[in-house]
Amino acid sequence: MQNRLSTRRLFLQRGLALLAATPTIPAFLDQTVMAIANPLDAPRVQQPSGKDGKILVVVQLSGGNDGLNTVVPFADDTYHKVRPGIRHDPKTLHKLTDSVALHPNLRPLLDMFQDGKLAVVQGVGYPNPNRSHFRSMDIWQSAQPEREQPGSGWVGRFFDNACAGAPGSPGAAPDPHAGISIGPTLPLAMQGERVMPLSLERPGAYRYLGLDRKRYEALNGIGSPADARVAHGAPRQPSTLDFLHRTAMDAQVSSDDILRVTQNYQPAGVNYPRGDIGEGLRLVAAMIRGGLSTRVYYVSLGGFDTHANERGRHDQLMGRFAEAVAAFWSDLKGQKNDERVLMMTFSEFGRRVAQNASGGTDHGTAAPMFLMGPAVKGGIVGEHPSLTDLDHGDLKYRTDFRSVYATVLQSWLDTPSKTILGQQFKLAPVLRV
Repeated sequence: MQNRLSTRRLFLQRGLALLAATPTIPAFLDQTVMAIANPLDAPRVQQPSGKDGKILVVVQLSGGNDGLNTVVPFADDTYHKVRPGIRHDPKTLHKLTDSVALHPNLRPLLDMFQDGKLAVVQGVGYPNPNRSHFRSMDIWQSAQPEREQPGSGWVGRFFDNACAGAPGSPGAAPDPHAGISIGPTLPLAMQGERVMPLSLERPGAYRYLGLDRKRYEALNGIGSPADARVAHGAPRQPSTLDFLHRTAMDAQVSSDDILRVTQNYQPAGVNYPRGDIGEGLRLVAAMIRGGLSTRVYYVSLGGFDTHANERGRHDQLMGRFAEAVAAFWSDLKGQKNDERVLMMTFSEFGRRVAQNASGGTDHGTAAPMFLMGPAVKGGIVGEHPSLTDLDHGDLKYRTDFRSVYATVLQSWLDTPSKTILGQQFKLAPVLRV
């Protein structure tokens, strides 16, 4: 019986992701979902909530961002020697120290750095690095390098441990807002064993249009209480289908919530840039302003696989990233929500130290991570990797990315990290809290 209940709950949780991915659901599936309901499954409760508490925003830079042209070691002659066609002139950079500087298009991040709200963690990677996009992304998103086929992500395991329901209620269904990813697919990082967060590309497309919506609404306290007792014109007592009717309606309620808080949202005096990253962060800001209970938001910016003619494309990506981030933090400050938010950026790997024959860079290893927000202990964390003491032409990592994750989990999300990451990693000095 326990296995059947566990399977049922898993079906329900993953079903919410399915509902988020499609605007309608066939009648046969609608009825099949109802048929496996069990009123003994625990009620939906979430602890804790992001409505008034801390929020994490993860920004994925997909494709392998060139860390050496993001945080530039301009004082190292080797940088200029091995990158003659793609190097940056030190006069155009925004200096952080006497040895490293930000890309010319990252001017807004310099302002955050000077205000003590940006931490730059240098040389982040992991042992025995993999240069495959897919495998390395799996490693970063699962935080389980030892598993060839990971079944869950590090944020998803946080949801499993901290957001699956009230303490003492192991069967409790999760709040559908616990995590929200902006994009066409749900990243592995957000997938748990028990909790499956929402993934949406456009709020207007995230709708549930199942059968018998009126009774769903009544079961969720949206319509008249009498509607819960009367279906299709006949009086009735609550049936074994009611729990699943209620669960199915979660998707409709959450889609209504998201549409309500994001529709036509544009804060005064803040202009988000066009494109995925600008629109993604605008939606995140709208949902934070709308008071959703979401603990973790996830957005992505792609295009960083710069094997050829890197400078033009990478320069453009840095500009789009900086504009979107600047608009987001300006928006949050206007909302008076900035103190509650931490932003973390990552990419699946950096690029090789030397440029290639096509004016680009090939897959590498270590790269910097950014952490942003008022809770950050601003500054440079760790030493920049050597450009001459290399591992087959690649940088040797200085900080294990799981140390950064452990810090975010323990010091920001108030959750023990060992259970989620499999071992206790040394915390990085990146947060004030």
